[in-house]
Amino acid sequence: MRRPGRVALLPAALLSALLAGCAAKVAPPPASTLQVPAGWRAPPLADVASRPVDQAWWQGFNDPALTALVTRALANNGDLRVARLRLEDYRARVRATAAAQAPTLSFDTSAGRARTLLYNGQPHVGNAYQAEFQAAYEIDVWGRLANATEAAAATLRAEQANADAAALSVAANVASGYLTLRGLDAQLELAQATLKLREQSRDLARRQFEVGYSSRLEWLQAQAEYDAAAEQVPQLQRQVFEQENALAVLAGGVPGPIERGAPLAELAPPPVPAGLPSDLLRRRPDIARAEQTIAASLAQLAATRDQLLPSFRLTATGGIQSTELSDLLHAPTRLWRLGGALVAPLFDGGRVQAQTDSAAAQRDQAIATYENTVRQAFAETENGLNAIARLREQAVQNDARRATAAETLRIARNRYRNGYAPYLEELDAQRNLYAADVARLQLRTRLLTASVDLYRAMGGGWQAR
Repeated sequence: MRRPGRVALLPAALLSALLAGCAAKVAPPPASTLQVPAGWRAPPLADVASRPVDQAWWQGFNDPALTALVTRALANNGDLRVARLRLEDYRARVRATAAAQAPTLSFDTSAGRARTLLYNGQPHVGNAYQAEFQAAYEIDVWGRLANATEAAAATLRAEQANADAAALSVAANVASGYLTLRGLDAQLELAQATLKLREQSRDLARRQFEVGYSSRLEWLQAQAEYDAAAEQVPQLQRQVFEQENALAVLAGGVPGPIERGAPLAELAPPPVPAGLPSDLLRRRPDIARAEQTIAASLAQLAATRDQLLPSFRLTATGGIQSTELSDLLHAPTRLWRLGGALVAPLFDGGRVQAQTDSAAAQRDQAIATYENTVRQAFAETENGLNAIARLREQAVQNDARRATAAETLRIARNRYRNGYAPYLEELDAQRNLYAADVARLQLRTRLLTASVDLYRAMGGGWQAR
């Protein structure tokens, strides 16, 4: 005796068994070991701004030339242009992927002539003219197409964050390069001023030798110091020239001179931005890029896994056909066809499972990359905060060193001119003061560029989308 209830339940049971057999196995993600510290271990700084990081943080240096140079670089830099073109590419990819969720419509026409046999065995030559519209639509029951679209959209967001990271890098490199250039300008001015002083000392030593007041050794020592100072000038001029060319190219132009603004002595770094380690998770574009890469890998994993599930596709065809071309236009025979298909893979040699395993591995790689990026962001910010604190301490010691060297030179010069000491003492004092002055300019430049590095490390004001 037949049991209608058992028969009615049979298709559902077969479908459940089919879905269970089609489900791909997905390995779970690895356990995260990332820990966000509660605060910074670097020494606290006094001049911490209460406001967050400004997006145009380079304006905090109050140098119009620097601001104009960064603005030009952000508009014309070659790497940024490539990054923006890549965004257009990925926007098109999102549209192409999303189009799979929409119905498709196509038009087809054909004309043919054939010789066939009729039912009575007689040959027949006939024509066939046909015009047809075809429509198809896949019902996204399991969300496979939606997941593929989300994967493409997340990849686009990752590329946008990558473009932001490139913009931050360009702005920071331009600012650091400009500040380095102003430091070289200051060192060149110091070298040229020192050369004039060495020239005066050399001429004085020569005159004293000529009148017999000092020895030829002192004159030669003064000449050697003059030559050493003269050697520094072309070396610094070469460095200034090369730094200008590098900045011009970085700003998207051809090698050439760079307009100057405030001198090094008037440049002051902006206040250190406030923030906790957790703030970097939304400030740094490279962290946002890594986060969106995880989202893309998760969506792609879901889309790849769902390839083993059945797909549902609706099709519709409508058209006209006739044996004469004139009938096709005036009295054709109308044709139509509706259909639905359920397609499920039974055996593919493990291809989809292998693709699923690959997508799961890419997900795990994206998670590991995210954790490494966050850790690196913490380290860079810690190093930036510590560098500013230690450079400030070093600058205080340099001020004391320079004051001592200046007083030593004053005493040595008076002793030499009054005949109580040889010229060698004054030469040593001059060298010590010059070294202290050079170190002072270099420290100031390093402190300014360290502020740029800190703003770069803290995200530069870019906010995660």
